[in-house]
Amino acid sequence: MIRRSVRAPLCLALLLAAGPALAQPKADPDWPCPQRKVTTLGYGSFWTGPDLAEAGEWGSDREAAQLARKLASRRTELREVDTLLDEFAQKADPAEKGKRLTRVFAGVFEIINGERSTVMNGISRYAQGQRRLAERIRDEADKVSEMKDSPESDSTKVASKEAADLESKFNWDRRIFDERNQSVSYVCEVPTILEQRLGEIARRIQAHL
Repeated sequence: MIRRSVRAPLCLALLLAAGPALAQPKADPDWPCPQRKVTTLGYGSFWTGPDLAEAGEWGSDREAAQLARKLASRRTELREVDTLLDEFAQKADPAEKGKRLTRVFAGVFEIINGERSTVMNGISRYAQGQRRLAERIRDEADKVSEMKDSPESDSTKVASKEAADLESKFNWDRRIFDERNQSVSYVCEVPTILEQRLGEIARRIQAHL
């Protein structure tokens, strides 16, 4: 049976489901994470070594580019980083070692920053989808309440097929919304994880200069 008072509890549930992301107003309404939205990173926050521009284009150094891609990949464990850097540094001309390691960092930075930007855009699209779903749920709740409150409605009888289908759709959409909302916390952590990886790799490269 369709229950009364669907609309009011629903609004409260949607607000609570959004968690801390709705605790404070956000500059970007499509950003659901408690962390402040920073669309792109500056390498100066991670790097205090030689100037990247003076080191030359990282993509033109084949070995540096290969290493950068390997270090940036999350399939490469952080415990492997020092060994890979040692091997690279030992093969490099001592006079060029600093520049080549700087190119490695430049590559790692560009790759991880690009991956992070893709994730950030995905989070915004995710939030947009949740907002649209929330609006649809509110509309469905209004229709459920209207059916229940209509003069023709008789709570002692079995709900009509139309009303039963609407309630079923409403409950299904609520379930999807809740399940997706539970994933927000994990999704929001991905940019931070990438930043931490970038910072750790930068620190280890600088230790080899």
